[in-house]
Amino acid sequence: MSKPIRIGTRDSELALWQAKTVQHQLEYLGHNTELVPLKSTGDLSQDQPIYQMGISGVFTKVLDIALLNNEIDIAVHSLKDVPTELPEGLTQVAVLKRGNFRDTLVYKNNEEFLSQEHAVIATGSLRRKAQWLNRHPTHTVVGLRGNVNTRLQKLKENDWNGAIFAAAGLARLGLRPQGAINLEWMLPAPGQGAIMIAARENDSHIRQICQEINDEETEICTDIERDFLFYLEGGCSAPIGALAQIKDGQVHFQGVLLSLDGSKKIEVNRTEILGNHQKIAEFCSLQILERGGRRLLVDIRDVDRKTQVFSTKKLTELQRLRFKNVKAESSDFLRISLNRIPKPLLKQKHDNVIITSQNAVEAIAAIMPKEQLQFGNIYCVGRRTKKLVEAKIGKVRHSENNAEALAEYLVEYMEGSEATYFCGESRLDQLPEILEKNQIKLHEIVSYQTVLDSDKIDEGIEGILFFSPSTVESYLLKNKADKVAYCIGETTAEVARKHFEDVRVAKTPTVEGVIDLVNENYK
Repeated sequence: MSKPIRIGTRDSELALWQAKTVQHQLEYLGHNTELVPLKSTGDLSQDQPIYQMGISGVFTKVLDIALLNNEIDIAVHSLKDVPTELPEGLTQVAVLKRGNFRDTLVYKNNEEFLSQEHAVIATGSLRRKAQWLNRHPTHTVVGLRGNVNTRLQKLKENDWNGAIFAAAGLARLGLRPQGAINLEWMLPAPGQGAIMIAARENDSHIRQICQEINDEETEICTDIERDFLFYLEGGCSAPIGALAQIKDGQVHFQGVLLSLDGSKKIEVNRTEILGNHQKIAEFCSLQILERGGRRLLVDIRDVDRKTQVFSTKKLTELQRLRFKNVKAESSDFLRISLNRIPKPLLKQKHDNVIITSQNAVEAIAAIMPKEQLQFGNIYCVGRRTKKLVEAKIGKVRHSENNAEALAEYLVEYMEGSEATYFCGESRLDQLPEILEKNQIKLHEIVSYQTVLDSDKIDEGIEGILFFSPSTVESYLLKNKADKVAYCIGETTAEVARKHFEDVRVAKTPTVEGVIDLVNENYK
């Protein structure tokens, strides 16, 4: 008799049912097998929600190790529990024909509570919780862990209206209560209802055997669903639903991403001819991300994470999303008060105008419309300032990323020997000094005042982002210099070094450059 195929499985009742199903199919084809039950991390910890365990594959890790150690030949899993990336050396070798992929509501007494304002529903799944709250925002959702029997017993013992289960799990154990409702509106977890077999990549003999019981249609659909999950970079900690179905030669896909409380929901639908379906997951995940999904995923990722850095300038949504593996908070530590520039001063003809701040643009625009301004050549600093200048003042002749670079350009190319500089009362000295050294006369018009306006930040924060010497001064009014100072440029860094021991300077003098500097530190 040939050496038996060792089938690794969790030792829960449902897992054993699934492993025995694989065993029966293999033995029907003439293969000798034996079951090897093991206890997983997810089974050992029944009190803590799965998404809080901080482990990828809480129900699969023990079996993965057993496979890699050659203690078993194949591992049988519920596909929805398997991480989208398997450990190196392991591969998916088969999925069985899919069972019922729906979620099921088991209610305690009757279903009248569905139309009531208040009710209590139990589930251990963030996906189910978010979708339920999206549909029933006034209901309360409580946590529920344990095997199927344990969860059904907890429903009986607690003052809950109902609990949500995977329909396939209830059916496979013959435990589906009479009157239980399939939730057709709730999108399942990627791979839900499917049984998956993993093996070692280098075991070609086992891989060939398992292909005999692989269901191709289930494989296509669940691959799309899991690719969608992979592209969204989601897992147990993100409320993501996905369902692919093949009907009449077409692949129909539905996907959803929700906020943890269900208040925000982004859906996507797509249909492709079977054979042209390979890009469905990538296309649909990109649609989700572009319609607000990136922000949702960052919020989900950061919900339990400690804030590591603080920006002394309020960050835009795109800037916040630029952080990698870093949770950041931000607030404006400077408040701007626009000066009332005298109208006669603005009505004068100004051959060369220099603007280094959006605040100066706002100050000018608040006094006089662009049609009445007599500005000749306009020079500015920054892409956003340029855009604002051209919208509210006039065409920009030339712009640079920073004041020093603009000053050097003006020395070389500016027509004439005089310029009008609209600035703040605490403007940087670099530009005026360079121009004056090169016999260019500046007429400074103080357009706005900068007011220091800081907050007391959490002492546990590790780094501070600074964008001007004034932001350093403002921060120090209420906080200690015992953190890493991430600075936009050398001028800001010079002030920071007087107080901070660890000062780092961005390679490019932009907000994004400072964020990239932070990302380098948290790789």
